[in-house]
Amino acid sequence: MTSATTTRPVPTIDRAAPETTDPRGTRAASTLQSAGHLIVAQLEREGVERVYGVPGESYLDVLDGLHDASIETVITRHEGGAAFMALAEGRLTGRPGVAMVTRGPGAANAFIAVHTAWQDATPMVLFVGLIPVPDRGREAFQEFDLTGWFGSTAKHVTTLDDPTSAARVVSDAIRIARSGRPGPVVIGLPEDIIRLSAEGATTLEPAPAARPEAGPSAIAELVGRFDRAQRPLIVVGGEGWSTQTGRDLVDWAGRHCIPVVADFRAYDAVPHDGAHGAYVGALGYGRSDHAAALFDDADLLVFVGTSRTDVLSDGYRLGHDAETVLVLAGDPVGHSGRLDQLIASDAAGLVANLPATLGRSFDEMRLRAAREAHVRYSTPSAAGLENEGPYIDLTAVMSVLREELAHDAVITFGAGNHAIWPARYLEHRAPATLVAPRNGAMGMGIPAAVAAALAFPGREVVSIAGDGCFLMNGQELATAVGYGAPFIAIVVDNGVYATIREHQEAHYPGRPSGTHLTNPDFAALARSFGGYGETVADTADFRDAYRRARASRLPAVLHLRQDPGVRAPSTAA
Repeated sequence: MTSATTTRPVPTIDRAAPETTDPRGTRAASTLQSAGHLIVAQLEREGVERVYGVPGESYLDVLDGLHDASIETVITRHEGGAAFMALAEGRLTGRPGVAMVTRGPGAANAFIAVHTAWQDATPMVLFVGLIPVPDRGREAFQEFDLTGWFGSTAKHVTTLDDPTSAARVVSDAIRIARSGRPGPVVIGLPEDIIRLSAEGATTLEPAPAARPEAGPSAIAELVGRFDRAQRPLIVVGGEGWSTQTGRDLVDWAGRHCIPVVADFRAYDAVPHDGAHGAYVGALGYGRSDHAAALFDDADLLVFVGTSRTDVLSDGYRLGHDAETVLVLAGDPVGHSGRLDQLIASDAAGLVANLPATLGRSFDEMRLRAAREAHVRYSTPSAAGLENEGPYIDLTAVMSVLREELAHDAVITFGAGNHAIWPARYLEHRAPATLVAPRNGAMGMGIPAAVAAALAFPGREVVSIAGDGCFLMNGQELATAVGYGAPFIAIVVDNGVYATIREHQEAHYPGRPSGTHLTNPDFAALARSFGGYGETVADTADFRDAYRRARASRLPAVLHLRQDPGVRAPSTAA
């Protein structure tokens, strides 16, 4: 348990003033309501549709405010799950996802998602209940230093010490989380402060997020760099991509024969199809040799929404000396190597101002060869569909999913070797169709799938989960069942922490240590939660099993056993 019952007396406040309704249809803040209720009223006014959390006595007044709110309160089974769900909602909608946890152990459990949101540049807001103000500095029950814990891995950390400032603190948090380089904001809520009257305070008009746009001089300089280049490459990533922006950019690049690659786990930034075939793959772990060579050989690199980091550049080894342009709405956090031009703009602000045509076009054969190499690398072989047990051919499973998934299906996965298959083989044709941790956090896939199903009712949601990754937050199946959030989890069971085992095999051959897993019957586990569960013994049976899981309209698990010696797709696939 992360919270415990206390006998501390609760001060009373005057809530006699009636609630009113503002023009938006949400509850307006009455002049005599508590700070906790004012927090909820401001969240409503900000357009927050749901909050995720594990209840704790440190923020009871906020929970009480949520009782009558238009906001759905999604109670999860672990704070890590709650915070990952908030992160996923931020990734999918562009609006900061909101999580609420209690002090000490609850905050510690949520820390993993804050770190992920920071390194992934994803907007989210985490509320953390705190001890009463008079108890500070006395090593009180579950006391900890909020800024000391989160100050190095959050965009902003603050504590509400004035009840009348509650609405402003919430409004500032939403704005900061969204603006510039998005990221997590952490707000501490002392349990005595949130129960005090916020007399005279009202909700605030939501502050618009700053949206920088590339100006004429920056565009002119960029065009000049294209005119002088011979082998340009566009690298896309980050947050905030729209269907129109992604489509317009790949079409513009295709007309000029400029290849486009995606950053690690930003595969849905731009559509993979298109008349001009400008998208040619992704960088980072699991990338193809042709994508890495294209990146390293470029004489002009234009990063849109992302920058040159260690994962993208194979550990700071590739593409560091090329002429480099960064198009970013915020600071170039994590960028390494050469930097010749920094354009303060988001992707939409750049694409909207690009000239319809450049003074030249580039090597059509270079783009065509890159596209053909990508298609070969990313097309899964269906040969394994004829295989009978004991192990599933995951490449053949991907070939089925490519045929079965809707074009706007949301794919989620955590970290591990199992993620190589969906990253390589599953296509994305629209933004907000992928949630995966760019910082390599395990346990994200299942909570992300729950959040996706809640945020987009009716859309197909599939999580590709390793056995180790699944059991880090697999208990959130209970949340999915309880809130009617159907998705399909494909659990790849090989009985090992495969990524670490692979490193052991390379560096300490013949000496496996600490990487073995003992697993349950995953299908039976799903059924025990009230979901759908099925073990797929033969690869040929996967399509029908997938259709049965989808038809169940329940949170579902398909249990697939994989050869523990398989680390990645076959080079022949």
